[in-house]
Amino acid sequence: MDKFNLTDIMKAAYKNRIGIPAFNIPYLPMVKPVADAIKGLESFGLIEVARPDVEKFEAGSYKAVRDEFNRLADRNYVRLHQDHTPVIDEDGKLVDWRKLIQEALDLGYESVMLDGSRLGLDENIKVVSEVVKMAHAKNVPVEAELGAVLGHEKGPIPPYEELFASGKGFTRPEDAERFVRETKVDWLSVAIGNIHGAITGVAKDKAKLQARLNIEHLKVIDKITNVPLVLHGGSGIKQQSVLDGIKNGITKINIGTNIRQPYEVALKERPGDIKFAQDAVKQEVESLIKNYYYIAGSARKLRELL
Repeated sequence: MDKFNLTDIMKAAYKNRIGIPAFNIPYLPMVKPVADAIKGLESFGLIEVARPDVEKFEAGSYKAVRDEFNRLADRNYVRLHQDHTPVIDEDGKLVDWRKLIQEALDLGYESVMLDGSRLGLDENIKVVSEVVKMAHAKNVPVEAELGAVLGHEKGPIPPYEELFASGKGFTRPEDAERFVRETKVDWLSVAIGNIHGAITGVAKDKAKLQARLNIEHLKVIDKITNVPLVLHGGSGIKQQSVLDGIKNGITKINIGTNIRQPYEVALKERPGDIKFAQDAVKQEVESLIKNYYYIAGSARKLRELL
Protein backbone atom coordinates (compact mmCIF):
# COMPACT_ATOMS: atom_id res chain seq x y z
CA MET A 1 0.00 0.00 0.00
CA ASP A 2 2.91 2.32 0.70
CA LYS A 3 3.54 2.85 -3.01
CA PHE A 4 -0.02 3.96 -3.79
CA ASN A 5 -1.13 7.57 -3.82
CA LEU A 6 -3.99 8.41 -1.46
CA THR A 7 -6.08 9.57 -4.42
CA ASP A 8 -5.98 6.06 -5.88
CA ILE A 9 -6.69 4.41 -2.53
CA MET A 10 -9.74 6.59 -1.96
CA LYS A 11 -11.05 5.98 -5.48
CA ALA A 12 -10.77 2.21 -4.95
CA ALA A 13 -12.54 2.51 -1.60
CA TYR A 14 -15.30 4.63 -3.14
CA LYS A 15 -15.84 2.31 -6.08
CA ASN A 16 -15.99 -0.76 -3.82
CA ARG A 17 -17.94 0.88 -0.99
CA ILE A 18 -15.27 0.53 1.69
CA GLY A 19 -15.35 3.04 4.54
CA ILE A 20 -12.16 4.89 5.46
CA PRO A 21 -12.23 6.24 9.05
CA ALA A 22 -10.37 9.49 9.71
CA PHE A 23 -9.48 10.08 13.36
CA ASN A 24 -8.96 13.60 14.67
CA ILE A 25 -6.00 14.22 16.99
CA PRO A 26 -6.77 16.94 19.58
CA TYR A 27 -4.03 15.62 21.91
CA LEU A 28 -0.65 14.62 20.51
CA PRO A 29 -0.31 11.33 22.48
CA MET A 30 -3.42 10.04 20.64
CA VAL A 31 -1.43 9.47 17.44
CA LYS A 32 0.13 6.25 18.74
CA PRO A 33 -3.01 4.38 19.89
CA VAL A 34 -4.89 5.32 16.73
CA ALA A 35 -2.07 4.24 14.43
CA ASP A 36 -1.49 1.03 16.40
CA ALA A 37 -5.17 0.07 16.43
CA ILE A 38 -5.61 0.58 12.69
CA LYS A 39 -2.49 -1.42 11.84
CA GLY A 40 -3.25 -4.13 14.38
CA LEU A 41 -6.56 -4.85 12.67
CA GLU A 42 -5.02 -4.59 9.18
CA SER A 43 -7.45 -1.83 8.44
CA PHE A 44 -6.82 1.39 6.51
CA GLY A 45 -7.52 4.83 7.91
CA LEU A 46 -6.40 8.41 8.22
CA ILE A 47 -4.97 10.41 11.06
CA GLU A 48 -6.08 13.99 10.72
CA VAL A 49 -5.61 17.29 12.49
CA ALA A 50 -7.84 20.33 12.14
CA ARG A 51 -7.21 23.94 13.07
CA PRO A 52 -9.31 23.65 16.28
CA ASP A 53 -7.21 20.63 17.33
CA VAL A 54 -4.17 22.91 17.27
CA GLU A 55 -5.72 26.13 18.57
CA LYS A 56 -8.37 24.92 21.05
CA PHE A 57 -6.88 21.62 22.19
CA GLU A 58 -3.34 20.26 22.56
CA ALA A 59 -2.28 18.88 19.19
CA GLY A 60 0.59 21.37 19.32
CA SER A 61 1.02 22.17 15.65
CA TYR A 62 0.68 20.62 12.22
CA LYS A 63 4.41 19.94 12.37
CA ALA A 64 4.18 18.25 15.78
CA VAL A 65 1.47 15.89 14.49
CA ARG A 66 3.46 15.25 11.30
CA ASP A 67 6.58 14.41 13.29
CA GLU A 68 4.68 12.06 15.60
CA PHE A 69 2.99 10.44 12.61
CA ASN A 70 6.30 9.88 10.82
CA ARG A 71 7.76 8.35 13.99
CA LEU A 72 4.89 5.99 14.79
CA ALA A 73 2.63 5.26 11.82
CA ASP A 74 2.96 2.66 9.07
CA ARG A 75 1.89 4.19 5.73
CA ASN A 76 0.71 0.79 4.56
CA TYR A 77 -2.22 1.31 6.92
CA VAL A 78 -2.39 4.99 7.85
CA ARG A 79 -2.01 8.31 6.03
CA LEU A 80 -1.95 11.92 7.26
CA HIS A 81 -4.69 14.43 6.41
CA GLN A 82 -5.09 18.14 7.17
CA ASP A 83 -8.71 18.50 8.22
CA HIS A 84 -10.90 21.64 8.25
CA THR A 85 -8.91 24.64 7.13
CA PRO A 86 -11.71 27.21 7.23
CA VAL A 87 -11.96 30.39 5.20
CA ILE A 88 -14.23 31.72 7.96
CA ASP A 89 -13.91 29.92 11.28
CA GLU A 90 -16.52 28.81 13.84
CA ASP A 91 -16.13 32.19 15.59
CA GLY A 92 -16.90 34.10 12.39
CA LYS A 93 -13.30 35.26 11.87
CA LEU A 94 -11.39 35.29 8.59
CA VAL A 95 -8.54 32.77 8.46
CA ASP A 96 -5.27 32.91 6.50
CA TRP A 97 -6.16 29.66 4.79
CA ARG A 98 -3.52 29.89 2.06
CA LYS A 99 -0.78 29.91 4.69
CA LEU A 100 -2.22 26.89 6.53
CA ILE A 101 -2.74 24.84 3.36
CA GLN A 102 0.77 25.67 2.14
CA GLU A 103 2.18 24.70 5.54
CA ALA A 104 0.54 21.27 5.33
CA LEU A 105 1.74 20.75 1.77
CA ASP A 106 5.30 21.72 2.73
CA LEU A 107 5.16 19.34 5.71
CA GLY A 108 4.19 16.41 3.50
CA TYR A 109 0.54 15.95 4.45
CA GLU A 110 -0.96 13.54 1.92
CA SER A 111 -4.32 15.30 1.62
CA VAL A 112 -5.73 18.68 2.63
CA MET A 113 -9.15 20.18 3.24
CA LEU A 114 -10.38 23.70 2.60
CA ASP A 115 -13.71 24.51 4.23
CA GLY A 116 -15.42 27.35 2.38
CA SER A 117 -18.90 26.22 3.41
CA ARG A 118 -19.63 29.53 5.17
CA LEU A 119 -19.15 31.35 1.85
CA GLY A 120 -21.61 31.69 -1.01
CA LEU A 121 -21.39 29.04 -3.72
CA ASP A 122 -19.45 31.17 -6.24
CA GLU A 123 -16.87 32.25 -3.67
CA ASN A 124 -16.53 28.68 -2.32
CA ILE A 125 -15.84 27.46 -5.86
CA LYS A 126 -13.25 30.20 -6.34
CA VAL A 127 -11.19 29.47 -3.21
CA VAL A 128 -11.40 25.68 -3.53
CA SER A 129 -10.26 25.90 -7.16
CA GLU A 130 -7.20 27.80 -5.97
CA VAL A 131 -6.37 25.13 -3.38
CA VAL A 132 -6.87 22.36 -5.95
CA LYS A 133 -4.22 24.01 -8.14
CA MET A 134 -1.85 24.35 -5.18
CA ALA A 135 -2.29 20.75 -4.01
CA HIS A 136 -2.52 18.98 -7.37
CA ALA A 137 0.84 20.50 -8.28
CA LYS A 138 2.21 18.24 -5.53
CA ASN A 139 -0.05 15.29 -6.42
CA VAL A 140 -2.04 15.84 -3.21
CA PRO A 141 -5.84 15.34 -3.20
CA VAL A 142 -8.20 18.01 -1.86
CA GLU A 143 -11.37 17.75 0.21
CA ALA A 144 -13.92 20.56 0.35
CA GLU A 145 -17.30 21.06 2.01
CA LEU A 146 -20.63 22.11 0.60
CA GLY A 147 -23.67 22.67 2.75
CA ALA A 148 -23.72 23.41 6.47
CA VAL A 149 -22.59 20.68 8.86
CA LEU A 150 -23.65 22.47 12.03
CA GLY A 151 -22.32 22.05 15.56
CA HIS A 152 -19.15 24.14 15.87
CA GLU A 153 -20.88 27.53 15.89
CA LYS A 154 -21.51 29.55 19.04
CA GLY A 155 -24.88 28.98 20.65
CA PRO A 156 -27.31 26.07 20.30
CA ILE A 157 -28.22 24.57 16.96
CA PRO A 158 -31.93 24.14 16.06
CA PRO A 159 -33.69 21.06 17.51
CA TYR A 160 -32.35 18.07 15.57
CA GLU A 161 -35.69 16.71 14.33
CA GLU A 162 -36.60 20.16 13.05
CA LEU A 163 -33.22 20.41 11.35
CA PHE A 164 -33.56 16.99 9.71
CA ALA A 165 -37.18 17.44 8.57
CA SER A 166 -36.50 20.85 7.05
CA GLY A 167 -33.24 19.84 5.39
CA LYS A 168 -31.72 23.06 6.73
CA GLY A 169 -28.13 23.31 5.57
CA PHE A 170 -28.29 20.10 3.52
CA THR A 171 -26.04 19.96 0.47
CA ARG A 172 -28.02 20.77 -2.66
CA PRO A 173 -27.36 18.14 -5.37
CA GLU A 174 -27.40 20.68 -8.21
CA ASP A 175 -24.83 22.80 -6.35
CA ALA A 176 -22.69 19.72 -5.67
CA GLU A 177 -22.62 18.78 -9.35
CA ARG A 178 -21.48 22.26 -10.37
CA PHE A 179 -19.03 22.50 -7.46
CA VAL A 180 -17.24 19.25 -8.28
CA ARG A 181 -17.21 19.94 -12.01
CA GLU A 182 -15.80 23.46 -11.72
CA THR A 183 -13.32 22.97 -8.86
CA LYS A 184 -12.13 19.47 -9.81
CA VAL A 185 -12.04 18.73 -6.08
CA ASP A 186 -11.21 15.11 -5.19
CA TRP A 187 -13.53 14.49 -2.22
CA LEU A 188 -16.67 16.30 -1.11
CA SER A 189 -17.91 16.68 2.45
CA VAL A 190 -21.70 16.73 2.47
CA ALA A 191 -24.44 17.73 4.90
CA ILE A 192 -27.20 15.11 4.96
CA GLY A 193 -28.27 15.08 8.60
CA ASN A 194 -24.82 14.80 10.20
CA ILE A 195 -23.67 17.37 12.79
CA HIS A 196 -20.34 18.19 14.40
CA GLY A 197 -19.67 17.49 18.05
CA ALA A 198 -19.24 20.51 20.31
CA ILE A 199 -15.62 21.61 20.79
CA THR A 200 -16.10 24.31 23.43
CA GLY A 201 -18.00 24.84 26.67
CA VAL A 202 -19.72 22.24 28.82
CA ALA A 203 -21.32 20.58 25.78
CA LYS A 204 -17.96 19.20 24.65
CA ASP A 205 -18.01 16.78 27.60
CA LYS A 206 -21.57 15.57 27.05
CA ALA A 207 -22.74 12.61 24.99
CA LYS A 208 -23.25 13.69 21.41
CA LEU A 209 -26.76 13.87 19.98
CA GLN A 210 -27.49 10.74 17.96
CA ALA A 211 -27.99 11.77 14.36
CA ARG A 212 -29.02 9.92 11.23
CA LEU A 213 -28.51 10.39 7.50
CA ASN A 214 -30.97 11.14 4.73
CA ILE A 215 -29.92 8.27 2.47
CA GLU A 216 -32.24 9.17 -0.41
CA HIS A 217 -30.73 12.65 -0.52
CA LEU A 218 -27.25 11.09 -0.40
CA LYS A 219 -28.04 8.78 -3.33
CA VAL A 220 -28.83 11.77 -5.53
CA ILE A 221 -25.58 13.53 -4.59
CA ASP A 222 -23.55 10.36 -5.14
CA LYS A 223 -24.99 9.78 -8.60
CA ILE A 224 -24.54 13.36 -9.72
CA THR A 225 -20.97 13.92 -8.42
CA ASN A 226 -19.30 10.49 -8.75
CA VAL A 227 -16.52 11.34 -6.28
CA PRO A 228 -15.72 9.98 -2.80
CA LEU A 229 -18.05 11.68 -0.32
CA VAL A 230 -17.08 12.60 3.23
CA LEU A 231 -19.11 12.42 6.42
CA HIS A 232 -18.10 15.02 8.97
CA GLY A 233 -19.42 14.63 12.49
CA GLY A 234 -19.17 10.85 12.20
CA SER A 235 -19.34 10.20 15.94
CA GLY A 236 -22.77 9.37 17.33
CA ILE A 237 -24.57 8.61 14.07
CA LYS A 238 -26.82 5.56 14.18
CA GLN A 239 -24.86 2.55 12.99
CA GLN A 240 -27.24 1.40 10.27
CA SER A 241 -27.38 4.93 8.93
CA VAL A 242 -23.59 5.02 8.59
CA LEU A 243 -23.44 1.59 6.97
CA ASP A 244 -26.14 2.61 4.50
CA GLY A 245 -24.18 5.81 3.86
CA ILE A 246 -21.05 3.82 2.96
CA LYS A 247 -23.11 1.76 0.50
CA ASN A 248 -24.20 4.98 -1.16
CA GLY A 249 -21.01 6.96 -1.60
CA ILE A 250 -19.71 7.93 1.84
CA THR A 251 -16.04 6.93 1.76
CA LYS A 252 -14.28 9.00 4.43
CA ILE A 253 -15.81 9.25 7.91
CA ASN A 254 -14.47 11.84 10.34
CA ILE A 255 -14.35 10.70 13.98
CA GLY A 256 -13.54 13.12 16.77
CA THR A 257 -15.80 13.03 19.83
CA ASN A 258 -15.79 9.22 19.98
CA ILE A 259 -12.07 9.08 20.74
CA ARG A 260 -11.47 12.48 22.35
CA GLN A 261 -13.86 11.91 25.23
CA PRO A 262 -12.39 8.53 26.33
CA TYR A 263 -8.93 10.15 26.41
CA GLU A 264 -10.17 13.05 28.53
CA VAL A 265 -12.20 10.83 30.86
CA ALA A 266 -9.22 8.51 31.41
CA LEU A 267 -6.98 11.44 32.36
CA LYS A 268 -9.57 12.71 34.83
CA GLU A 269 -9.67 9.24 36.37
CA ARG A 270 -5.88 8.94 36.49
CA PRO A 271 -4.30 12.40 36.12
CA GLY A 272 -0.99 12.30 34.31
CA ASP A 273 -1.30 8.64 33.27
CA ILE A 274 -0.92 9.08 29.51
CA LYS A 275 -0.55 5.34 28.89
CA PHE A 276 -3.91 4.69 30.56
CA ALA A 277 -5.52 7.35 28.36
CA GLN A 278 -3.84 5.96 25.25
CA ASP A 279 -5.16 2.49 26.05
CA ALA A 280 -8.69 3.89 26.30
CA VAL A 281 -8.34 5.45 22.85
CA LYS A 282 -6.93 2.27 21.33
CA GLN A 283 -9.81 0.20 22.70
CA GLU A 284 -12.34 2.64 21.27
CA VAL A 285 -10.71 2.72 17.83
CA GLU A 286 -10.54 -1.09 17.76
CA SER A 287 -14.20 -1.34 18.73
CA LEU A 288 -15.25 1.15 16.03
CA ILE A 289 -13.28 -0.67 13.33
CA LYS A 290 -14.49 -4.15 14.32
CA ASN A 291 -17.98 -3.64 15.66
CA TYR A 292 -19.31 -0.41 14.18
CA TYR A 293 -17.89 0.00 10.67
CA TYR A 294 -16.98 -3.68 10.08
CA ILE A 295 -13.75 -2.73 8.29
CA ALA A 296 -11.15 -4.93 9.99
CA GLY A 297 -8.89 -6.21 7.20
CA SER A 298 -9.78 -3.38 4.83
CA ALA A 299 -6.11 -2.69 4.03
CA ARG A 300 -5.82 -6.23 2.62
CA LYS A 301 -8.93 -5.71 0.48
CA LEU A 302 -7.67 -2.40 -0.84
CA ARG A 303 -4.27 -3.90 -1.71
CA GLU A 304 -6.00 -6.56 -3.79
CA LEU A 305 -8.14 -3.96 -5.55
CA LEU A 306 -5.21 -1.69 -6.35
